[in-house]
Amino acid sequence: MADPRRLTTGLKNKIVTADEAVAIVQDGDMVAVSGFVGIGTPDELITALAKRFTESQGPRDLGLMFAAAPGDGKDRGLNRLAMPGLIRRVVGGHWSLVPKLGAMAIEGAIEAYNLPLGVVSHLYRDIAAKTAGHITKVGLHTFVDPRKGGGKLNDKTTEDLVSLIDLHGEAWLHYRTFPVNVALIRGTTADPAGNITMEREALTLDNLAAAMAAKNSGGFVIAQVERIAENGSLAPREVTVPGVLVDCVVLSKPENHHQTYATPYNHAFTGRQRVPLDRIGTLPLDIRKVIARRCAFELPMGGVVNLGIGVPEGVAKVAAEERVLKYLTLTAEPGVIGGLPQGGLDFGAALNPAAVLHQNQQFDFYDGGGLDLACLGLAEADAEGNVNVSRFGSKLAGAGGFINISQNAKRLVFAGSFTAGGLDLAIAEGRLTIRREGQSRKFVRAVEQVTFSGAYAAERGQPVLYVTERCVFRRTPEGVELIEVAPGIDIGRDILAHMDFEPIVRDPVPMDSRLFREEAMGLEHRLLGMSLSERMSYDEERNTLFANYEGFHVRTVEDVDLVRREFERICQQIGKRVHLIANYDGFELDPAVAEAYFSMIAYLESRYYATASRYTTSAFMRLKLGASLQSRDLAPHVFETRAEAQARSTARSVPLRPQQEPSPPKEPLDA
Repeated sequence: MADPRRLTTGLKNKIVTADEAVAIVQDGDMVAVSGFVGIGTPDELITALAKRFTESQGPRDLGLMFAAAPGDGKDRGLNRLAMPGLIRRVVGGHWSLVPKLGAMAIEGAIEAYNLPLGVVSHLYRDIAAKTAGHITKVGLHTFVDPRKGGGKLNDKTTEDLVSLIDLHGEAWLHYRTFPVNVALIRGTTADPAGNITMEREALTLDNLAAAMAAKNSGGFVIAQVERIAENGSLAPREVTVPGVLVDCVVLSKPENHHQTYATPYNHAFTGRQRVPLDRIGTLPLDIRKVIARRCAFELPMGGVVNLGIGVPEGVAKVAAEERVLKYLTLTAEPGVIGGLPQGGLDFGAALNPAAVLHQNQQFDFYDGGGLDLACLGLAEADAEGNVNVSRFGSKLAGAGGFINISQNAKRLVFAGSFTAGGLDLAIAEGRLTIRREGQSRKFVRAVEQVTFSGAYAAERGQPVLYVTERCVFRRTPEGVELIEVAPGIDIGRDILAHMDFEPIVRDPVPMDSRLFREEAMGLEHRLLGMSLSERMSYDEERNTLFANYEGFHVRTVEDVDLVRREFERICQQIGKRVHLIANYDGFELDPAVAEAYFSMIAYLESRYYATASRYTTSAFMRLKLGASLQSRDLAPHVFETRAEAQARSTARSVPLRPQQEPSPPKEPLDA
């Protein structure tokens, strides 16, 4: 017998009111809800469902399914549905932003599961395809593993959704599928046939997969949009969810359809407009910046990176301040590739993204090892190197994408303060001083819940660091080892005295003093190997020294002196004057040190070069270099291409006569 609800949803014009749409929902339905914080959260539909229950005490005993908590940590999103009788079961990935539902889970008022965000995201596809379930290693040796609770959050929750299976002698986890009766999704534009586009949304999320899951379960799909288009007017390639999957379309009130909970609309979040990232303000020098800076030392040039919520968010701003964003691809788990990920209630969005994938596709990439580095939050760690970010007594944060990301990134950095609750620090002149210690210890004997297994990481050879403001630990095969200590910190007084376990202490080195100074650290130099040795090569046959300044930025007199020392080292090893060919494409010189830089060039040229040719495709840089060289009575040989610069070079060798040459220009370099 056909579901009578179909009679109300088979019409050609699918545009209805919110109240008419949620009338489809019946007692006991499993309702899948889109949203990542406030991005893509269908608040118009959620509000209408809450209103219906308040007025009629129905529908009752609903199930909720969500990947990333659609909520603001207070009253919006799914917090509106935290009413006794309305909800019976919740299967969620991230719970921190739906504290009202979380309280019901902790109190045992509802059946509740916390599964990895990426697993929930993939379950939509498995439900849609009617597979045997989702099979993955994600969750092994964590609280999601059935040997450690199977993701159940209370004693009321008894049904097993996760089981341990053996495939070809290896342990895997099997996550059960279940029908989705109603999917609540969100887009930008719909036509009367129900075709949905998402051009003003910051994320695509799992709208398509969730709609397919509901439709192939014999269920219903309700879409919230902010505008209606004429039939046939939507570009087919911009349609994210086709009308054949959509039963009802609801035009939202503007206040229930902000792009994020922090931002009504920002064109740069869609990728349709790019903003200058160098105008974004820098972080103040505080504990968060110190930790973010040390994490930034681990950034892989040319690599793909994920940054978690909280302290790790600051790594993106440090990377922008240090001008190394151009060498990285930052990503966020809801599907963002490239750009500058945002934090707070904008979390999940990014300025200037290069691409926005479906969330489940992003986790395909993550689970397969696509991340070169992940920097995630550190709420609690123990002697085994286990990390807990998901549950603390009566506070339920949930794992979110943490388990997927932490288990599969090639390298991993956990970031957080050493203690919590009233910690007061002084940061000045390259040193750290503890004025008041935090009341709560974060390095405990055993974490309350294992969101990340240190032993499993060590078994697989995954490099793991734990970065705090005062020290850095590393997970070794033997255990947790202290490897760095901040200047001004005493190991016994400020570290060991505030831990519940004793780490391995061999020979820790000082943390870099630049972390604790106001000025920029010159991170570009560090990450790109700016000893310059990798940028220089010598052709002995032609007696030619090639220097690659591409992307090199000289900001300080220390940078100038760095260049001089490296050139002197290699030229003295060669033992004769060389023909220099230097690539200045993308080279940047701070005006404040221009005089010192060109004085240094004059010194090197008079002492070590037989000829010097420079090239750059930038007409402005050619003009600037030529004028500066000429003003110092140096031949202004600056060309457009390497071939032109090389054609001028000759192969004759001239012995060094250092006793006839001037001394290094001490005054400009030391100024």
